[in-house]
Amino acid sequence: MEEFVSRIATNVGVDPALADKAVGMMLGFLQREAADGPATRMIEAIPGASELVAKHDGEDTEGGSVLAGGGVVGFGQQLMNEGLSLGNIAGLANETIAFAKEHAGDELVDEVLNSIPGLPQFA
Repeated sequence: MEEFVSRIATNVGVDPALADKAVGMMLGFLQREAADGPATRMIEAIPGASELVAKHDGEDTEGGSVLAGGGVVGFGQQLMNEGLSLGNIAGLANETIAFAKEHAGDELVDEVLNSIPGLPQFA
């Protein structure tokens, strides 16, 4: 996962620490918002993803999502609040999806993405 985070930092043009956090947040968002079975299988197939999600999962202290009701747009706003531009977010999303497909396969990742309301129009 460290190599992937470095790739994100370089290709997207952000600090490695921000790339680490943003990738963890994005994977956590997918895990929380997508259908349980496919999302769990996808996260498990990506080396180091579970640890990164645990580190930057976007959960509040009550165990609920801080994005409750915010969906894709709320998540985008959270990433912008971390200092990412829309261009950075698009690059992060494209790189993360490509990486997930390398490890979990196109079919499973597409199933995860298509199970999140509103996401297919952004992906």
